[in-house]
This record gives sequence, structure tokens and C-alpha cells, in this order.
Amino acid sequence: MNENIHDAKQEMKRVDHLIYVSLKYTRTVDVIRSVIGRMISSFDCAMLALLEHSKDKKLISAIPQTPLEKCQVIIQSFKGDNQLKEYLEFYMLLRKLTRAPYSKREEYRRHVTMISKLDTGDILEVHIDLLHEYFDKTKGFVDFVSEYIK
Repeated sequence: MNENIHDAKQEMKRVDHLIYVSLKYTRTVDVIRSVIGRMISSFDCAMLALLEHSKDKKLISAIPQTPLEKCQVIIQSFKGDNQLKEYLEFYMLLRKLTRAPYSKREEYRRHVTMISKLDTGDILEVHIDLLHEYFDKTKGFVDFVSEYIK
């Protein structure tokens, strides 16, 4: 198995633990931010695995360094795959969330929420239920890349 896919799956185990154990008992925005950071790490590992596979198959000549360039190269290499494009747009949203200024609401309660103001002016409220959806999307991307490489 590709080492990067293995790393991505290990990150997903950490995300799973953060959501179902740490967030359950602490209910803080810091844990939400940590979960988002781990999801980004998982995406990074899976994207690197996909790029290395593409390089081995001679689909691309070099692996870019920045995340935006990596996304662009993957989108160009897999032009017909709309699902992959959606995953990468989601990845860019996660990256924007980590850089955006945020505030907290109902910390230490069931409906703990991180309220982020994105650079586009949109306000995004990330709560536990939305975090579960994000987890499922990230897991879907890692599984997608794992199946593609096999």
C-alpha cells in the first residue's frame, strides 16, 4: 500500500477519535479547529499519493509544492471527474476555514459552534453535525484515492 495513503488513513483515525471522544467530552472550538486541521492533513496525504501515482503513470511531469497548484494539477489530470473536483473544492474550503477569523458560540455545550467569516464575506457556522458531514466527505476522498490507486 502507498505510504501516503497509509498516512491519510492514520490521520482519519485521529479525526475519528477527536470527533467521537475529544469533542464529545470537551465541546470546545479548539477541538473543532483541530479536527479541521487533521482533515486537511489527511487530504494532503491523499493528494500526494494521487500525484505520485499520476507521476509514475507519466500523466504529470512533476509534483507541485503548493496546495493550490496541487489541486489545479489534479483537476487538469482528471478533467472528466466532477466528484474529484467537488472534493478539491471542499478541501479549499477547509483551508479557508483555518485561516479565517472566528468566534465561538455555546462552548462547553452540545451546540458548540465555530463562526468563521471567510474572505469572500460569507459567514460559515461549523457545529458538531456539520463536522460529521465534513468527516464523511474527507473519508470519501481518502477511500476514492485509495481505490483509484489500487
